[in-house]
Amino acid sequence: MTPTVRPEWTSARRIVVKIGSALLVDRATGRLRATWLNALADDVATLVDTGKEVILVSSGAIALGRHALGLPKGALELEQSQAAAAVGQVSLAHAYQNVFQARGRATAQILLTLGDTEERRRYLNARRTFEMLLAHKAIPVVNENDTVATAEIRYGDNDRLSARVASMVSADCLVLLSDIDGLYTAPPGTDPAATHIPLVDAITPEIEAMAGDAGTELSKGGMKTKVAAARIAMAAGTDMVITTGKPLHPLRLIGEGAVCTWFIAPSDPVTAKKRWIAGQLEPKGHVTVDVGAEKALGQGKSLLPAGVTAVAGSFDRGDAVIIRNAQGRELGRGLIAYAHSDAERIIGKKSGEIAGILGFEGRAELIHRDDMALTRIRDE
Repeated sequence: MTPTVRPEWTSARRIVVKIGSALLVDRATGRLRATWLNALADDVATLVDTGKEVILVSSGAIALGRHALGLPKGALELEQSQAAAAVGQVSLAHAYQNVFQARGRATAQILLTLGDTEERRRYLNARRTFEMLLAHKAIPVVNENDTVATAEIRYGDNDRLSARVASMVSADCLVLLSDIDGLYTAPPGTDPAATHIPLVDAITPEIEAMAGDAGTELSKGGMKTKVAAARIAMAAGTDMVITTGKPLHPLRLIGEGAVCTWFIAPSDPVTAKKRWIAGQLEPKGHVTVDVGAEKALGQGKSLLPAGVTAVAGSFDRGDAVIIRNAQGRELGRGLIAYAHSDAERIIGKKSGEIAGILGFEGRAELIHRDDMALTRIRDE
């Protein structure tokens, strides 16, 4: 049978790739698998060269650190895990820096906890950092901030963290590189009758029942956490694929039709985000725009401070607000980039004046078009 390449892969512009410890660290020696990492770096560089943006979510810090510290095999105490993470993160970051520097790419390290993807202000700050790095063609490498995390080390996993990151950056595709080539009707290692499932378009109780719990000594995530990640990704409009990462060049193999399981989202990331803004967030205030700004919004542009005549309500940066025209008609809703007190000072002003008024360099837009869900704007 001729391998089939999914259009979701060829059309994806922004891709998040999760790399597990068992792929990155040799289980017997506790050392980095340098040949595998170099092959992956080749794949990433090729994707970036073709105009795609790639973010890596990488496990491996604890696995590398426990070897360097000579910690025993088996489960670690919380303090041991944090110490191992502190040591291993240095080696991990250095390894990524070396492989991408050899390919002419800058690398950035971003340490997150699940709280950073949930608390509004930290979420917005992290998202802006990602956007800036990607705009400069850098490769962000994300890991859980295990040195300061508590529950995340005991119960967290980078499968779900990678889905949160994919949602945060409105990724088109999330890749989970695993030690198995996708979802099966039952664990294939114990059930010879298990069959591979190539496509999932909804997370049903039957799909959840197919996922096992077991990870490996180096990896906390089993298929259960991958299905949980799929639920998060699909809700955000991000397609997800599970494929084996064991061979060299696993990303290139996806583009060649490798066996995998695709979880297809019902809508694209921007549509999903706009639906969330429009229907699931409680507005904290409203902004009133002039005729020129109303026309610009209808043309798909962002809302600049110069086009706003009034703000009302008690909102903070990142809160949802209603956008109204001069007659009071609702034009849509959006996530505002400034708290009420700051927004009130810059409305009616040019974006270039913001730094002088507020004393810091904020966003040029009061509400960016990607953070806005408009109703149909009619000509009055």
